[in-house]
Amino acid sequence: MGSLVGTTVTTLQCSHVLHAECAAELFKPGVKRTCPLCRIPIQSELEQRIGEATRRFVAIDQMVERGEASWSALPAEAQSEIDAAVSEWRIAADHGLEEAQYKLGILFSTGRGVAQSDKEAAKWYKMAAEQGNPEAQFNLGHFFATGRGMLQRDEKAAQWFRKAADQGHVDAQQHLGSLYMQGRGVPQSNAQMVRWWQKAAEQGDMDSQNNLGNLYAQGTGVPQSHAEAMEWWGRAAEQGQMNAQCMKGLFLLKGNGVAKNQVEGLKLLRKAADQGHPEAKMIVAGFK
Repeated sequence: MGSLVGTTVTTLQCSHVLHAECAAELFKPGVKRTCPLCRIPIQSELEQRIGEATRRFVAIDQMVERGEASWSALPAEAQSEIDAAVSEWRIAADHGLEEAQYKLGILFSTGRGVAQSDKEAAKWYKMAAEQGNPEAQFNLGHFFATGRGMLQRDEKAAQWFRKAADQGHVDAQQHLGSLYMQGRGVPQSNAQMVRWWQKAAEQGDMDSQNNLGNLYAQGTGVPQSHAEAMEWWGRAAEQGQMNAQCMKGLFLLKGNGVAKNQVEGLKLLRKAADQGHPEAKMIVAGFK
């Protein structure tokens, strides 16, 4: 590297000094943000401000979690910290940083330290979603599906769920499968329903696993298979999904297409009954 005397320089977080023009190149889209000398990741000034704002917010959030304060009545000092965090996030969000936009969406959606506003939350979610943030895309889809902060529009919900689902967002995949099942915002399609529930189930979503179990038991959108139904119900039941516990327990109890096992069946049914599943409670009551 040549002499830096008489030139404008930038000092990175790792303390290495670069020509200002060279440092600016590191923050252009698509460029890996690491120091060219030591390879330590670097952040822009705005990204650093987001980090500092997040640390402020987390400290107050933990205070509330410990029961030392409440979001509805923060001490003046704590509220001042939240106000400072929001101010930093707004600056970064107004400069187009999707992470800050998403954080503001969460903040206004929950009303933690600010006046709760679905309309304001939707505005920030949309900005972040348009930049590809999958969490913001899912939340925006949910707002459209439920009419929070905007007119209820199933087709818009499906559009944003798909964008998030294509990025592997498991909740978006589960919701998108449900829209295809009902034909809400998209043409009804068993094939697409199975496709998206399968993707979510393979990522461990217990509701999608339970749904697949039901589909295989009924032969809806897939070849009927009690073995496949039991497999998916079993995965969901292990995570505490009470409908899956009930269905697998019932099949084992009666030996529906599987080896009969009353002991294991009743064990699962009791687990579902303990969670309040009405059918499971009725069946278990009959064995007392």
